Parts: sequence; structure tokens; C-alpha cells
Amino acid sequence: MSNRLEGKVAVITGGNSGIGEATGHLFAREGARVILMARREAQGQAVAANIRDAGFEATFIACDVGNDDSVKAAVAKAAEAYGQIDVLFNNAGGGGAGRFPDEPNSDWLRIINTNLTGTFFVSQAVWPHLVAAGGGTVVNMSSLAAQRGFSPKMQDEFGTAAASYYAAKAGVDALTRYMAGAGGRDNIRVNCVRPGQILTPGATRGTINDPDGGHHVFEKMFDYAQIVQGPGYPDDVANLVLFLACDESRFISGEIINVDGGVAAKI
Repeated sequence: MSNRLEGKVAVITGGNSGIGEATGHLFAREGARVILMARREAQGQAVAANIRDAGFEATFIACDVGNDDSVKAAVAKAAEAYGQIDVLFNNAGGGGAGRFPDEPNSDWLRIINTNLTGTFFVSQAVWPHLVAAGGGTVVNMSSLAAQRGFSPKMQDEFGTAAASYYAAKAGVDALTRYMAGAGGRDNIRVNCVRPGQILTPGATRGTINDPDGGHHVFEKMFDYAQIVQGPGYPDDVANLVLFLACDESRFISGEIINVDGGVAAKI
């Protein structure tokens, strides 16, 4: 532990599991007072309790990032809890499989709302607190879907995420660059991470290295494409988010960085 976030207050959306949970623990170990936000309250409260049991500070606040009123109320509670906000990790999101043009409109609206609109709503609500703190950092969550396409053969063999997910994450990339420009005069840095195959509770996977080929199609595709063998883990992403959130990356803003085992390098 090097106390890279000593004295900072960090908000993490989607903080009740997976990458958000891992980042919450890491931020806390590095000195931050952590505020976890998510829809599933029991799960989020348990994560916050685990961080406190380890001797660090953490609070859970229920929040639906796709609901503007819920976001405003949650951010107000966060600012009241510790008197400031210095770091925001827009981690909340989710997707689904689908084929164009058959994706239901309801799925399109839900996935865009959670991933892109939610990132906008939370950033918009937190922004004045970052300005008031004299600056801060924002890290957004994207996906390789934002930068890579697929062939019909790839879709037939491995499947793909829905069009809404591709569009939402591409929107997050663009929003990141825009926010970075907007934050320059107020000492607010904004960057983005693009994970590849990360084993989280939300990931569906067969037995790792199953000799009978029992991988889920999503993971099988990454096994073919990766340079680094084997899956990534939530801590692999959390470590990069920490770097982008702390002063070690003080000269980096507007960047979108892959954490993908080298997948994008082979495209």
C-alpha cells in the first residue's frame, strides 16, 4: 500500500461486484474514502462492510445510474457523507447478446440508458463537486466493442453483443474525450478503460482450459484473439483505474486504454 489516494473521496458506480468491487477494495487500501453505488442494495452493503472490516472507510448508497433523480439524490448523499468528491469511476453498465435488426427496442433503450446515459448522468451530477475540490479525476468504463467489428463467420461461430452495447460503449469513448476537453480549465482529468475478457461474476464461462472445449462462445473467441494467454481478472482492470485516478497519471487525459491481453493489437 502506497497511499496513492490518501485524503481523496472516490465514488464507484456498479460497486457491488466484479470490477467495481475490486476497485473499491483497492482504492480503500490506497487511502481513499470509498462510496459504492449500485442498484442491488444488499450486495452493495455487504461489499462496503467487507471493506470496513478490513480497516478502511466505505459507504454504500443505492443508485440507479439510468435514473436522473436517483443519481442526483445519491450524489448529494455522497457529498454530504464526506464533504467532497475527488474521484469518479463510472463502472456501472451491462449488455446482452443480439442480432441486428432483431434486437427489441426495449433492449436498445435499456442498454443505452445504463451504459451511456448513466455515465452522463453521474458525471453531470459529480462534476460540480470536482470543480469545488479544485480538480479531480474521472475514469469511464468502455469495452472492446467500441472499437472492433466482427465478420458474419465470427458472429455465427462465437456470437456477438447487441448493437446497443456496441453503440453505447462507442458513445462512452466519445463522451470521455468531450469531458476531458471540458475539464481542462478546472483541473479535471477524464480517461477511459476498455476491458477484454475479464472473469467477473457476470461473465459466463465454462471450465477454464477445459480439454473438451467447454468454453462459452464469448470466452472462446477471446482465447483465439489474445496475445496474453488466459483470462483477465477484476484486479487487472482495477490496477489501471487506480493509476488513472491518482497523481501518477497527472499528465494523462482524454485517453482510452485497453486492458485486453493484446486483443486489439492483433486486429
